[in-house]
Formats: sequence, C-alpha cells, structure tokens
Amino acid sequence: MGMREITEITELMDDPRLDGERIAALLLSAGAADARIEVTSVPYEAPEDIARTCDFVRVTLPGGRGALAGGDAPTLGIVGRLGAQQAQPDRIGYVSDADGSTVAIAAALRLLRLAAAGAQLPGDVIVTTHIATHVSITPREPADFMGMPVSSETMNEHEVDAGMEAILSIDASKGNRLINHPGVAISPTAKAGYLLPVAPGLLSILEQATGAPAHTFPLALQDITPYSNGYRHFNSIMQPTVATSAPVVGVALTAAAVVPGSSTGASYEPALLEATRFVVEAAKQFTQGRVSFFDADEYDSLVDQYGELTRFQS
Repeated sequence: MGMREITEITELMDDPRLDGERIAALLLSAGAADARIEVTSVPYEAPEDIARTCDFVRVTLPGGRGALAGGDAPTLGIVGRLGAQQAQPDRIGYVSDADGSTVAIAAALRLLRLAAAGAQLPGDVIVTTHIATHVSITPREPADFMGMPVSSETMNEHEVDAGMEAILSIDASKGNRLINHPGVAISPTAKAGYLLPVAPGLLSILEQATGAPAHTFPLALQDITPYSNGYRHFNSIMQPTVATSAPVVGVALTAAAVVPGSSTGASYEPALLEATRFVVEAAKQFTQGRVSFFDADEYDSLVDQYGELTRFQS
C-alpha cells in the first residue's frame, strides 16, 4: 500500500516542469468526487527570486461524520514541510528536501483512492504542502540548507488550518546528528507552547507501519519558536505549532548518515513508503477516535498548575 503513489509522485517531483497544477491533476485522477483540491500561487519572497511563484496545494477530504458534514468526528491535518522540491538551476532533478511533500501528497492520493472506492474515513482530513523548484542553497554545518521560496510564516498562513484538530508535520530530517537511522522517526507532541510526551498510540502505529521498534527524535523549547527568531532549530518540522493551539507531531524522514536536503538522488523509497503507511494509518485511527496525540487529563493538569502558555508567535 502506497508504493504506487510514491512512484507516481516521485516521477512528477523529478520533472523540471513541476508545479502545483501537475500535482493537482494527479490528485484529481483519483476520482474522489467529494474532495476539494485547490492550488494557490503566491510570489516568492526575498532573498529568493521574487519574479517566481510558489504553489500551495490543499486537499480537503470530507469524512462521513466529519465537521464538513455537520458531525463530530475529529479532523486531522497533514502538512508536508520543506523548502523546495528542486534547486534549479544548480541541481538537476528533485532533492532530498522534497520528502515531506512527497509523503503528504502520497498519503492524500491514497486516501482519495480509498474514498473513491467507498472507504470514506469518519472525520475530515486536510492535507497541505507547497511546490517550488527554484531556490538557493545556503552553506551550513553539518549539511547545506535548502532555501525557502517564502517565509515560514507565509507557509503557516497557507498550510495550517483552524479546522485541524491535530497535525502531522512531515519533513526530510537527514542533515543532523540527533537522529541517525534510515527510516522514520516521530517527535514528542507540541501543543500551545508545551512540549508533551511522545504519544504512545502513534508509537504503536509507527511500529506496525515499519515492523521495527519505533524511533523518536528530541526537541528543544526553541524548536517550537518561530523559525525567523534567530535561534537554532532542529529544522522547520515543528513550525506549524507556532500558528495553532492544536497538538503537532513531527514525522521525520531520517538517514544513518548526514545527508543534505539539497542532495539529489537522496530520497529513499523504503522510508517514503513507511512514512506514507504511518500517516495513512494515523489518519484512519485518529478520525475514528482511536488514537490521541496527547493525554488530555495530563495536559489540563499542567495548565492548572503552570497556567496557559502564550504561543510563540512572531
């Protein structure tokens, strides 16, 4: 499950003509009549080439008992985080940084096909990411960073929806020495300024998706502060949390070696497939109310004892 989608999407990612409309056409081919697929183009922001545009792709899959139908089944947000899929003209083909968007779109395509076949989830699912092909590469240790077509704040504006009751934020996370194994790792839950324990239910789903012990990665408090504030961040994977009070869990595509996001030929199909299986299964279980991102009683106790935290916004 999912390899078909991974193959189709990586073929598109490698195409120099890649844009949001090409991704939307593939998603529309799934034939899920009730789904909404939208592409919004916004100008690049300095220091990148402001003559170009970045395409934000949004897929809304209505659930049988979700908010869009007037029901109470929970809504999951799936966000594909990245700088860009390509770094033209310096690189030929898609780069490792594309992993987050590849998994998000693959999960959307799989869920769309399930819905078209009659397997509609109870709750709504909202999938967002962006498409960009021309960005700079910034030298940095231990691995060069991809540029960003727009700011993290602009990404959050288009990718974080108020209707998302929990968010899986997916990102390539190979350019570090904090989590070094080939595959997928998840983060502790972040919610409204609090760092909470790793969700046990999501650990179980990850183990079932990979057939191996679950891997996690550490977060520091500054990882859930705005990307533009000058503090060192793991990467941008947790940035949705600065724009929402919903719980956010990072889903990191990882490697045993330090792999720059700007490298081509460095996206690994087994990891992409495992991440897609995890995200799709998490969507099924979350919208059925079978898995939670955090312990609500424990969180409420923290708030009672220490107070509500102001979210870290710019």
